[in-house]
Amino acid sequence: MEIEKTLDPTMDFPQDFRCPISMELMKNPVTISTGVTYEQKNIEKWFFTYKKKTCPATMQSIDNFNTTPNLTLKSLIQTWYKNDLSQISSLPSSMMHHELVSLLNTIETTPFKVSSLKKLKSIIKVSDQTRVDFVKSGGVEALVKIIVQVLSESSDFATFTTCEEALGILHQLLLLDDEAILDVRSITSPDCIKSMAIMLQRGSKDARVYAISMFEKMAKSKFDWSFVAQEQGIDLFKSLLDLVSDEICTKASSCALKVLIDILTSSKKTRLKAIEAGAICTLIELLPESNRPDLWAGLNARGNASIHKRLVVA
Repeated sequence: MEIEKTLDPTMDFPQDFRCPISMELMKNPVTISTGVTYEQKNIEKWFFTYKKKTCPATMQSIDNFNTTPNLTLKSLIQTWYKNDLSQISSLPSSMMHHELVSLLNTIETTPFKVSSLKKLKSIIKVSDQTRVDFVKSGGVEALVKIIVQVLSESSDFATFTTCEEALGILHQLLLLDDEAILDVRSITSPDCIKSMAIMLQRGSKDARVYAISMFEKMAKSKFDWSFVAQEQGIDLFKSLLDLVSDEICTKASSCALKVLIDILTSSKKTRLKAIEAGAICTLIELLPESNRPDLWAGLNARGNASIHKRLVVA
């Protein structure tokens, strides 16, 4: 039946729409000197992070690492994707539930999870009911299973990309829901926290924003940070301080500052680790004359004098 084909979560999209590296739907396709098209961030990482001098698909040796945006292919992908999403949003609630469950089952089994996660992200945007259905169907638990895979010794670029997509869905739940549909207890297992801390330290810019949003939600629930601070140590504080000092993404900076202050007030041990990571210098730079009123407001709201004093005498 045609409707069953529409509901198939594996989405047999055209092969030319897949990046030969990740085998996922391309968002920003670019063509290299061999004539093969890749997702931009994937081929750039292949060239400039992994220092490869070959075409991944053909294994031809190349010395020209320039890329050219494939605007025609990008337009075709966007048109196809838009049409697919319009089909999703028009589905009756019973079919939407079937689609949701099918996607969750597919995510458990397929090695190519990113496409299914992107579609899942689109579905939970539709309504409050789909988000409630997602949580009741075990969606958060499925995402946590994906996120903790970064702890594996064999974790690679694809694992980090998949984890980022899963974190993005949790972040979306935070943004869309005012009724606390996402129970903070579902994301506070030791392995999940370790994984988010790793993404905060080594993930992409988006992944870091997603992770710090999760930590901010935990801070609001009066989470006990002693385990996290002990487990992650100085690296966690350095990552938080880097975000606090980020003048481009002020929202992430504000979130990081709230989390940092919450951790600092939890115990003397955490303050000592923060000092080792350089917290005093960073916080001094956030004084009013440092022209960061957005961050200073957050510091002031939590009692900056007390925090500074505790750090100094820690």
